[in-house]
Amino acid sequence: MAKKKSDGFQSAAGLIRYFDSEDEKAIRINPWLVIGIAVGLIVIVELMRQIFPT
Repeated sequence: MAKKKSDGFQSAAGLIRYFDSEDEKAIRINPWLVIGIAVGLIVIVELMRQIFPT
């Protein structure tokens, strides 16, 4: 009879541990900066649509 592999939980635990750890060398961006850039781009695009209608 074939043996059942039971390493599903262990590999999931390894992935959780891998994604849960934070890299010390990673670039950290403030979430408010990302929101500000998105809002700024929206404003620029809307202004360009008003200035140069198609």
